[in-house]
Amino acid sequence: MGKMFQQLLLISLLGFTWATAGLPCPQVFPSKQPPLTADTVRPSDVAVLSYVGVQEQSTELSTVLSKLTELMTLFSPGLVTPISEDKRIPQFLQRGTLVDQANELSLYLQSNKQGTDENQDWKLVLLFVQLDQLCACEQQEQISSLLKQVVEEVDNALQLLHSQLKKTIVSVALWDGGLNTFQTKMCPCTHTYTDGELKLQRAMLTHTLQELLDELMVKKHWYRDRDDFTVTLQATPLIRGLSSQTGKPIGEFEPSKRTDELMLQLWRNLLQPMVDQRIPDHMRDVLTLQCPTEDRPFLRTEFNTPSNHHSNADHLIQTHTGTELPCEDRSPSSSIPNSVHELRPADIKVVGAVGDSLTAGNGIASSPSNILDVLRQYRGLSWCIGGDENLTTVTTLPNILKHFNHDVKGYSLGVGNQDNPQAFLNQAVPGAKSKDIPSQVRALVTKMKNDVNIDFESDWKLITVFIGGNDLCSYCDNSILYSVENYVGFLKESLDYLQKEVPRALVNLVEPLYITPLREMHRDASLNCPTWLMNILCPCVVMPEPNSEALQIVETVNRGYQRLLHELIESGRYDTHSNFTVVIQPFLRDIALPRLPDGRPDRSYFSPDCFHLGQKAQTVLARSLWNNMLEPLGNKTSSQDFNSASELKCSTNEDPFIRTYKNSDYMYSAPSPKPDPITNWGSDFSCNNLAPSDSQPTSVHKLRPSDIQVVAALGDSVTAGTGAKSNSIPNLNTEYKGVSWSIGGDQTLETVSTLPNILKKFNPDLQGFSKGEGQLQKGFNMAVAGAKTSELPAQVQALIKAMKENKEVNFESDWKLVTIFIGTTDLCNYCYDQNNLSPKKFSHNLMLSLDMLYEEVPRVLVNLVDLMQMDVFKTVKKDTLGCSLQQRFSCHCVINPANNAPEIEELKRINRNYQTEINYLISGDRYDGKEDFAVVLQPFFHYSFIPQTGVGETDTSFFSVDCFHLSERTHAEMAIALWNNMLEPVGRKQDYNNFTHDRAKIHCPSEESPFIFTKGNSQPELPKTTVDPGIITTSAISSTILPKCSTPLPVWVPVVVGLVSLLAGIIMCWLIMSVVQRKKGKKSAKAAQNKTTGF
Repeated sequence: MGKMFQQLLLISLLGFTWATAGLPCPQVFPSKQPPLTADTVRPSDVAVLSYVGVQEQSTELSTVLSKLTELMTLFSPGLVTPISEDKRIPQFLQRGTLVDQANELSLYLQSNKQGTDENQDWKLVLLFVQLDQLCACEQQEQISSLLKQVVEEVDNALQLLHSQLKKTIVSVALWDGGLNTFQTKMCPCTHTYTDGELKLQRAMLTHTLQELLDELMVKKHWYRDRDDFTVTLQATPLIRGLSSQTGKPIGEFEPSKRTDELMLQLWRNLLQPMVDQRIPDHMRDVLTLQCPTEDRPFLRTEFNTPSNHHSNADHLIQTHTGTELPCEDRSPSSSIPNSVHELRPADIKVVGAVGDSLTAGNGIASSPSNILDVLRQYRGLSWCIGGDENLTTVTTLPNILKHFNHDVKGYSLGVGNQDNPQAFLNQAVPGAKSKDIPSQVRALVTKMKNDVNIDFESDWKLITVFIGGNDLCSYCDNSILYSVENYVGFLKESLDYLQKEVPRALVNLVEPLYITPLREMHRDASLNCPTWLMNILCPCVVMPEPNSEALQIVETVNRGYQRLLHELIESGRYDTHSNFTVVIQPFLRDIALPRLPDGRPDRSYFSPDCFHLGQKAQTVLARSLWNNMLEPLGNKTSSQDFNSASELKCSTNEDPFIRTYKNSDYMYSAPSPKPDPITNWGSDFSCNNLAPSDSQPTSVHKLRPSDIQVVAALGDSVTAGTGAKSNSIPNLNTEYKGVSWSIGGDQTLETVSTLPNILKKFNPDLQGFSKGEGQLQKGFNMAVAGAKTSELPAQVQALIKAMKENKEVNFESDWKLVTIFIGTTDLCNYCYDQNNLSPKKFSHNLMLSLDMLYEEVPRVLVNLVDLMQMDVFKTVKKDTLGCSLQQRFSCHCVINPANNAPEIEELKRINRNYQTEINYLISGDRYDGKEDFAVVLQPFFHYSFIPQTGVGETDTSFFSVDCFHLSERTHAEMAIALWNNMLEPVGRKQDYNNFTHDRAKIHCPSEESPFIFTKGNSQPELPKTTVDPGIITTSAISSTILPKCSTPLPVWVPVVVGLVSLLAGIIMCWLIMSVVQRKKGKKSAKAAQNKTTGF
């Protein structure tokens, strides 16, 4: 009891101190009395934390657990864990099966080596079920058997722990480490599927295993036959590389952010959930630490916070999905028509289709409780291409056409993927996006040409194209790749190919579905839809909050897909001859969800994931497509109400043909006016706050753009402007310094976008920028083509000398902006000199240069631009001599090796290490000692993306004639990106480039934030409004846990150091108080003795 009292006293002191010191959570107190049941255990009551199911290759999971242990120690300072001081998990907990590890853990805890009380101390055991041990791409029968084995093994391990341990909570979590090298070797089937298919397979496998584990918990009553033991299942799996808040992938270059995200998700899953767990969109990119609250202080168990179990959906698949065809005239034309505008339904001889999982037929006939079956492709039931049975039982477009022509060919039958012989001309692929359609139409045409039963030249063909849902689902992840322009560009390429290659064809181009109404399926908890699964498959549509900016963006893009597709067809591009046309079928432009009598969405129209369409919905689509085909252009149905029953329409004697623009007497609308041709790469400027500081600032953290008086730049050929305006190989080596992104000053901003031209708007007397070509007017552009980082110190010396000698510059008092961008030449030559071009040498040379500026140059702000990812240059191709030969010469170590060669993988690793070294160098306080000096990392190049004009075709207008050096267009985009980075707070800067042409992309300083951002002025102010005590964000407490800005140390190390310091202080106080108390005791005793003697 004495020991417990001391602990309680210490924790009370700590809790009080935390509240005053701003440490993570206020609710850190342990229970006043030791908990008697597992349902009343707080994080602070946990004495032992351990793990089962961590495999040796699970290095990232080990890191997550190490961070969780550090966090748990803040709540329970005396926490016992098997993790060693060097953060390693013991080998005996990483080998063998789950049962083996559970047995080893039981023996370890019972051995009492750590001085814990097995009968009194509460233990938290995390049991991980690793999805990495399964192949998601195996046949479904094999997967089902493997899943059953996994669940049995989990059951056996839990039973063993139940029989051996007391005072224990076991939290079961599903871990998905992603598709890595280990998985690829173990699962050779991954090479036979597209990325979209693999993503769908893995998501469905994860969800199925989660549901099976949930069923196990319910069946076993959470192993709760006594109060001191229970098992919980974490509500959501831990998925490596996927943000649990945004659903977006987390880059390979952010390992610390990945593990922080996973640790925080694991922590949230351990706690009782908050009443409202929705995170506002503007907070989704901020890592948040959930804290126990006064009304929800415990670790979650099934009895203190019951979960919603996915009971079998309360609907049945409607088996009768046939349709009656009321049409009497089903005859073909008297002779094979020569014009697509005189095509009757009975004239169609061949059907084909391309698209995604909605056309591939995923989950159409899946039972409501079998989500794994959504992986099954019921191609024979697909709305626009399936041919199973007949129209009386299965409504599809081919089954309707069979009533007009019994010999129609091309439809798919049964179940299987696109390569299955029964799939025939259904070449849709699950997970496909618009960028995949060109390859699908090529495969479709090849199959048509090679089939002996198809007269390719004479048979009339009906081809349905439907795509776009997956583009929208991924838009927030890559807004450039899935832009409206790229979407239409990929479809244009596909339609162009069909027009060129396929005679006698009518293409049904179905407008992309208006997707946002489907969100309602995942906003109504009573439907029991697997929302977290859709957060994986379609985060950009499902996760944004209602009325949020993120949702508005997706809706705008969705409408943009529809609008530009319409404009493409309205241009008349596909009506140049009479044997081919493309007709937009717009029935999905707007949709109304099917409803139950009580007004809720009707799940029976959907497959078990509440996203893919079930047979009832596919039936509706088939009818609507047919009816659209018979409706004249200008009067087609452009909405789909799933609640209203629709009958099949019939052609008439007056209008017997499938409707096209010509037989509808339709005039294409005038195309949208084409934008004026781009004559320069200038930018528009709309900033109004141009005034300098009232007096010249003495602090770099109070520096306004107008206060900058001198610009300078250091680097290599990029900053030198090599080849920026070259149009032939002979002038490739010309240095166009006047248009250099960070230092050029040719003309004005309206015609040349550069950083100095932007700054000249604020200060027309700016000095130092370069002009023209060559060396005569280079100003303070000290960059040298081909320079490596080892040559950077010499450039700094030259710059200092030039500044001091320039009579227009007051070296002591003028504020200077120096931009450094270097490292590409190092990487291009890395394979020749790995020792001298190592990341450490790179960092050392950069440090020498920055040290020199720090020590010798007063009043300077340094823009240190992050290094780009060099492997993207391998995608730049053009059939010219300069691109085929000169590119290899320009960067041999990057361009020459094959795409998957070990040398390229090694170079990517070194590239990442370069980026890490840059960040590490400036993230500490090495350059924080002077008020007039700062180095700021500008990361817009961290994730490099080069826009494309077609499938695998990089937009070469961003490059010079050698497909390696950068063109003036890229210099302009880099200048804008750098400027915008300068106006973004440290830790919240955009770390990717958005190289889409827009003259209005330049940001402006605001009245609230008029300064160029540095580390010193980027700290958020304390919030003035009341903060929910259950959530601590990195915006509210920047110095606490997991700040968004990068750091070379674990984010909670400062907290732990503070805690240790606090403990040391308490101990010192205790020692002093003890000494004082003993002295007082001696004095009291002596006084008493004197009194006794005197008496």
